[in-house]
Amino acid sequence: MSVEFWFLIGAALVFWMQAGFAMVETGFTRAKNAGNIIMKNLMDFCIGTVVFSLLGFSLMMGEDALFGLIGVPNLDLFLHFKEFIASPAEGFTDASIFVFNLVFCATTATIVSGAMAERTRFSAYCVYSGVISLLIYPIEAHWIWGGGWLSQIGFHDYAGSCAIHMVGGIAALVGAIVLGPRIGKYVTGADGKVVKVNAIPGHSIPLGALGVFILWLGWYGFNGAAATSVSELSSIFLTTTIAPSVATCTTMIWTWAKNGKPDVSMCLNASLAGLVGVTAGCDAFDAAGAAVVGIVSGILVVAIVELLDLKLHIDDPVGAVAVHCANGIWGTLAVGLLANPDAPAGLRGLLYTGDFTQTGLQLLGFAAVAAWAAATMSGFFLLLKKLNFLRADASDELAGLDSSEHGLPSAYADFMPAVDSYVSFGSAEPAPAVSGTVPPAEAIPVRREPAFPSPGPKFTKVEIVFREEKLFALKEALSRLGITGMTVSHVMGYGLQKGHTEFYRGVPVETDLRPKVQMDIVVSAIPVRDVIETAKKALYTGHIGDGKIFVYDVENVVRVRTGEEGWAALQDAE
Repeated sequence: MSVEFWFLIGAALVFWMQAGFAMVETGFTRAKNAGNIIMKNLMDFCIGTVVFSLLGFSLMMGEDALFGLIGVPNLDLFLHFKEFIASPAEGFTDASIFVFNLVFCATTATIVSGAMAERTRFSAYCVYSGVISLLIYPIEAHWIWGGGWLSQIGFHDYAGSCAIHMVGGIAALVGAIVLGPRIGKYVTGADGKVVKVNAIPGHSIPLGALGVFILWLGWYGFNGAAATSVSELSSIFLTTTIAPSVATCTTMIWTWAKNGKPDVSMCLNASLAGLVGVTAGCDAFDAAGAAVVGIVSGILVVAIVELLDLKLHIDDPVGAVAVHCANGIWGTLAVGLLANPDAPAGLRGLLYTGDFTQTGLQLLGFAAVAAWAAATMSGFFLLLKKLNFLRADASDELAGLDSSEHGLPSAYADFMPAVDSYVSFGSAEPAPAVSGTVPPAEAIPVRREPAFPSPGPKFTKVEIVFREEKLFALKEALSRLGITGMTVSHVMGYGLQKGHTEFYRGVPVETDLRPKVQMDIVVSAIPVRDVIETAKKALYTGHIGDGKIFVYDVENVVRVRTGEEGWAALQDAE
């Protein structure tokens, strides 16, 4: 019973990984789609539970049929519930096995969400997520874990580098290709070829990091739940810790050397890549083997992200293909290369024993499962596209799927939407479509109000836009000049600073909204030139982006509390 108890605790940890996937995908995409992404990650588990209960579980774990290709469908879960929960003489109850395999199935479906984020119809997502849990995953998982033909010949995928991550990654790759990129991601020339790749940064690195830590915690259950001894479990925990740690260090060093600074989002992806890479052989690797897996995973994740984005122009917002597909393949093949006979699995890896047998089996299993996933998901996604059911309308995509798909003005209801969510990328159309008949002069009236008579002193508004960290210095300098009244607000400055190129996931960020502070002052008695020189002295660092100063004539000043105007309204504020 104690082993089965850990088995179920492990299943609960795997379920908790749904939260991790939701946070990673939300953080790596834009805020205007956050609610849509949370809903997708909720519903792929809930829909998956329904269809896996009805058919998927029996296809995966039912009595073997058709020479190990499929399980025989049954409804034992509903028709023979007493027997379903009864404890057998050996092994686990069917109920425990059902819950364990259900949470793994849901993981396969949710991987696809990230690569197709920000432009997929929610209804289409519900349909293809259900199909993955109903048919695609259960059939190939039967081959590997349900007594099917791959398990019979000795193919080894302990926790799912192949069955879960590679299959989910292939579905993500096919979906991203069929769906096409987000609006504004790639700029094409007159010949239709891509001439520029735009970076579209996610809105919350902290959310993405939280998701990675949740996933890493859950992975100890993901890889370790099926362990049947303390020795086996401790070995799995060790390899599950070493591989992602080494992968993350590798990616940090690579991106630091390549771009001049370590890439935060790439390092987060690298942690997941190392976890995916070690999953198939977590019981078959020793510490050195896990480290090698981590090094390759750390290199592979960066190389594939940049290959897809910069060369193949396949838009994957969260790096799902690089993390799950590429490293799922690597992890599957690594078992044949790096399995140590002294590890709990007792497999004979090529590099340890010179025996090619396990490597050949891993190659065969990879090829068969990859062909199944690619063929079935390609056909299904192409069908959805032909029915015009897959992609959201351009106007909905630009506005954000929170609004169009779920009626949410913002997933962050108490916070103003970030300015950059509206101006990052617009429609490819040169001008908006005209659907009304009102003349431009009436639709967008321009009116100049009559000037106030101002025979008295002259008023001038000085507007200063500058770096956030200079606020205290400027305030103190102006206070010493005699100015005590000022309005301060946060603004976003648009444009790339010359000589200041940054990279997001290997792509230059060529246009950017940078946080600035804007200070507004109205003066009369104090000379404007004194204000300007004081501000320049306080703000100057000798670097591009120190700030700008704008000077305007002011026609009148009115104090609301007393009704005073002009000079009198400024007396206690200047």
